[in-house]
Amino acid sequence: MRITCVGGGPAGLYFAVLAKLAGPAHEVTVLERNPRGVTYGWGVVFWDDLLDDLFSYDPVSARQISDAACQWDEYEVRATGKSVTHLAGYGFSLGRHKLLSILEARAVSLGVDVRWSCDISDIPSSDLIVAADGAGSTLRALDSKHFGTSVVMGGNKYIWLGTPHVFRTFTFGFERTPAGWIWFHAYPFDDATSTFIVECTPATWSGLGLDRLDAAAGCARLESIFAAHLDGQRLVDHRAESGGTGWMNFRRVTNERWDNGNVVLMGDAAHTTHFAIGSGTKLAMQDAMALADALAAGGALAPALEKYEHRRRAALAPLQRAALASSEWFERMPDYAGLPSTRFSYALSDRRGEYPLWRYLLHRGTQHAVPRALLRWALSARRWTRARRRPGVAPTAPAARAAPLPTGG
Repeated sequence: MRITCVGGGPAGLYFAVLAKLAGPAHEVTVLERNPRGVTYGWGVVFWDDLLDDLFSYDPVSARQISDAACQWDEYEVRATGKSVTHLAGYGFSLGRHKLLSILEARAVSLGVDVRWSCDISDIPSSDLIVAADGAGSTLRALDSKHFGTSVVMGGNKYIWLGTPHVFRTFTFGFERTPAGWIWFHAYPFDDATSTFIVECTPATWSGLGLDRLDAAAGCARLESIFAAHLDGQRLVDHRAESGGTGWMNFRRVTNERWDNGNVVLMGDAAHTTHFAIGSGTKLAMQDAMALADALAAGGALAPALEKYEHRRRAALAPLQRAALASSEWFERMPDYAGLPSTRFSYALSDRRGEYPLWRYLLHRGTQHAVPRALLRWALSARRWTRARRRPGVAPTAPAARAAPLPTGG
């Protein structure tokens, strides 16, 4: 089979890897519009369920991803006028550039033809074309009526920045300004850099003058607002060099159909989930797994694509509901600002509205040092036990795996 993946992000590259593993004779090509080594975005986050899947499908790239990832073992919540509180939870973060480098190298080692600085006019004759070219998919746009594409814009403004300030763990920070509340979602993804996503309502955005500032001036304004969290470090906008600005409204993309003849949608081209639940990369790579499975089962292409879509729609439904609830909570964030610190952070944690009463009692209890340390140890032990079940894994003991991240805010 001749397969072309349009888009060299996690979805396209990982599907190319899996397609080659399933059928070494397949002719697999990946086309990426950016030059080699150029990507927008900073770090991505994921959890143990994705690592479990990665080790199941391709232990080689899974081990490299696991080894390169930064681990964090709780969430920290900061807000003007409130004491710092903590939320239970753990996860992994990895630089997007590093993730793509690992997947590209693995794909090339298997014989995938990865081409850079290409567009859809460069698509070779193919039996299957995978549109993995993002939320603004050019390939999908050629027949958006057939796919039944719907794009709903979120209410808040946000911008995806980086900083050399290394946060200790995943951190939410809320600052009250004369124009209203503005906040960040930050996490480390290597020993020298953190992702720093800033979000606010449109009224606050314009009230702070961010609608009128270029990238450099906008970063300077945000550095001033979040100075207490950045320890004197800069904020960096990738788009500054091009003279643009990275402020956006989140686009909630859905499609009534995911395939059109031999073209199939994958990742953000098929669906998007709000960044506040950190599942975009995970869902894109799990799409790749499902499509690879559907094709490996054999048979005609049309039913295979239908099977892929049905499986992924069922898996996506609860996460899409959670993502919508999460984005709506942040749009209403000023309504919660008057809550005491512990109740505020719990409202942030329970923004889907699904937690039982005991979760609040646990949350209150673990704001104290000893219970919090015990919970972090228990979560670390759980992570270690889960990792031992993965193919070819011999993890270190929980205490070593729970070593602290680089110090910082």
